[in-house]
Amino acid sequence: MNENEIGEFIAALLILSGSIFSVISVFGIIRLPDVYTRSHAATKSSTLSVLLTLIGVFLYFLFHDHFVSVRVLLGIVFVFLTAPVAGHLIIRAAYRSKVGLADISVEDELYEVIHGNQDTKIEEKAKNEAEHS
Repeated sequence: MNENEIGEFIAALLILSGSIFSVISVFGIIRLPDVYTRSHAATKSSTLSVLLTLIGVFLYFLFHDHFVSVRVLLGIVFVFLTAPVAGHLIIRAAYRSKVGLADISVEDELYEVIHGNQDTKIEEKAKNEAEHS
């Protein structure tokens, strides 16, 4: 086996791995109970699958055609930067829209961070006013 065949084999392996992760992502989206866990499966697995596939395509062009594709490199960078942010914003919008958690969820740790304890806020406000008077 020469260098080109090894590079093409690695590229094919990466593309196949990306396809497998994509299928895993689909099963996660179908089987998980609520929008938060489904989005987690979609964002993490799909991002990894697209990155593996694009890296495999880049290596294929590099070893087979001896061509460095700047478009594929830009695609890798943009997917790596934008997919997690987009997933986070979608989940944040769902949480702020009061989409419910799954029944098996034990605790909502973000509730107190966003809403806080109203009694504590009133006490802190009164304390601050008393100190500044």
